[in-house]
Amino acid sequence: MFADITLPIPFDSFTYLVPSDLETRVMRGCRVVVPLGKNKIYTGVVLQTHNNAPQGVEIKAIMEVLDDHPVVNEQQFKFWQWIAHYYLCPLGDVMKAGLPGAMKPTDERALKESTRKRKGSKATLPPSSISPLNPLNPAQQKAMDEIEASFFDKNVTLLHGVTSSGKTEIYIHLIDKCLQQGKQVLYLLPEIALTTQITERLQCFFGDKMGVYHSKFTDAQRLEIYQRQASDQPYQLILGVRSSIFLPFQNLGLVIVDEEHEQSYKQQEPSPRYHARNAAIMLAHMFKAKTLMGTATPSFEVYHWARKDRYGYVQLTQRYRDMQLPTIEVVDTKEAKRKRLMKGLFSPRLIEVMRAALERKEQIILFQNRRGFSSFIECKTCGWVPRCPHCDVTLTLHKKTGTLTCHYCGYTTRIPEKCPACEENKFVDIGTGTEKVEEQITQLFEGATTLRMDLDTATTRTQFERIISDFSAHKADILIGTQMVTKGLDFDRVSVVGILDADTMLNLPDFRSYERAFQTLSQVAGRAGRNNTAGHVILQTRSADSDIIRQITQADYWQMFYTQMTERQMFHYPPFRRLIYVFLRHKDDKLLDHLADEMATRLRAVFGERVLGPDRPPVARIHSLYIRKMMLKIESHANTDNVRQHLLAIQQQMLAMPIAKNLNIYYDVDPL
Repeated sequence: MFADITLPIPFDSFTYLVPSDLETRVMRGCRVVVPLGKNKIYTGVVLQTHNNAPQGVEIKAIMEVLDDHPVVNEQQFKFWQWIAHYYLCPLGDVMKAGLPGAMKPTDERALKESTRKRKGSKATLPPSSISPLNPLNPAQQKAMDEIEASFFDKNVTLLHGVTSSGKTEIYIHLIDKCLQQGKQVLYLLPEIALTTQITERLQCFFGDKMGVYHSKFTDAQRLEIYQRQASDQPYQLILGVRSSIFLPFQNLGLVIVDEEHEQSYKQQEPSPRYHARNAAIMLAHMFKAKTLMGTATPSFEVYHWARKDRYGYVQLTQRYRDMQLPTIEVVDTKEAKRKRLMKGLFSPRLIEVMRAALERKEQIILFQNRRGFSSFIECKTCGWVPRCPHCDVTLTLHKKTGTLTCHYCGYTTRIPEKCPACEENKFVDIGTGTEKVEEQITQLFEGATTLRMDLDTATTRTQFERIISDFSAHKADILIGTQMVTKGLDFDRVSVVGILDADTMLNLPDFRSYERAFQTLSQVAGRAGRNNTAGHVILQTRSADSDIIRQITQADYWQMFYTQMTERQMFHYPPFRRLIYVFLRHKDDKLLDHLADEMATRLRAVFGERVLGPDRPPVARIHSLYIRKMMLKIESHANTDNVRQHLLAIQQQMLAMPIAKNLNIYYDVDPL
């Protein structure tokens, strides 16, 4: 007897011999321990058993069976296969993403610990504290009725509601109805930072019916949630980030994708590079469940398909309790700098508005989309700039820790005392990060207290929760942050939002840059005036007369959508074409050029002018590996099976070349 087993490495499966004493225990969906190579041990999942002995290879035997019953159900296998197929990645990568770390021990010590916990662990339930159902206001009730009506003939619906319109309250009512029907609900959020506030809100109503799942939990906590979901008493409601789609659901009835436009739903590294929104729609389809996507700034693809009637569409244009949308005031920093009126990063108008808010004991959010102190330092004498030895990027200055850091590979070094090129010690910092904003705030507003929320200050779940809790309790006057502060956070006392430099998002060499800028700036503006406090947004820009700035200030989503879609149709970009990025990595730069040209030739032989490149991406070396990139534009109606077969066949041809040893080829389907 033999078993095909998938392991958490980039291959589909391996075949192992099943020892006679384990034959009755080895079954599809169970975990087993197997050897690989000379001295490695992996935990894998059984795909199938059979009696077909592989020819010409040495077959190793399964060492141990970890489970008495399958821990991966048939729906999960079906979903794993779809992820691997659609996103052009090995099944082993999907298995690695799909199971908590504690379920995949790779050494004997971890294996023994896993076995001990498996035999003795029990899921603990949070206390139930159910409180009465809040009634919907007329606008919310109308939207709720329209959503339920759309679900009669549409499996997917978009709720397009302005910021602070009360979308979450509508979600709660829909969840309650679904749970009363005995079905499960998956509520997806784009960021861990959001789960803190929403968890408290949902816990008040759903109590121990709800489980929370995300990567900032410990391995033991995630294992506990997974085991509970696989049991005969699973949580009815799961609140989580993108990895939640891999949990073992049994009777899914509704999937809610909140802030569906967020880039955080797209897994970038490592493989599988899936989009949780799109994958969640497929997961719901497999269960014959409904999907509701909510946002104030829909992604172009979703809005396009809603207009084409593929998805249902419901609008919510009224803010909760008739609160007014914040006033957005544009400040031309180019003119202010010309007149030498800027005080560091702050225009006189922003300083005036902030000072008035502080005098009224109100709070302020400042948005700067870069962490660290500055982008890099430069020698004033010779122009030398410190760069990462492993990646093709400059090192970011972190002044508080006295370090220079690569935000790609994590390489860190101390700030040099003198320039290694000319031995002078005159350095100037270039660019602005949240750390510099914080320093200038303390100089401008004596006595004002600040908090900073970025990937340097909020690396753990506890840090996330503490920052949000402290700001909610008004333990700080000013919250300074990156995109983390744009993602649906709700603070009652915030009256002013300052966008310090809108141009950093407008000038990116990306066809989505205007869409993303509109979404990000509109979302961060929506953090102001969410209770009875009038909201005031100061948007600082050097492009005050541009169309996109006018569209943001007037909340003119439709005009921005129409203009951008006209360009996308002309140049064959999504949603009119599907994009697949083809990446090649190798340690030899010149050899990689040759291999990339060879692969481009083979791709063009099949796909013709749909292939663009190869090119060097903006960051052309990461972790000491050089990178080349090609873009494939495929018609939306194209047969995806044929596309996949051609791409994988060409990949195998390339990897079979003698000179292609150590070449890495991978794909990013529907990239962001």
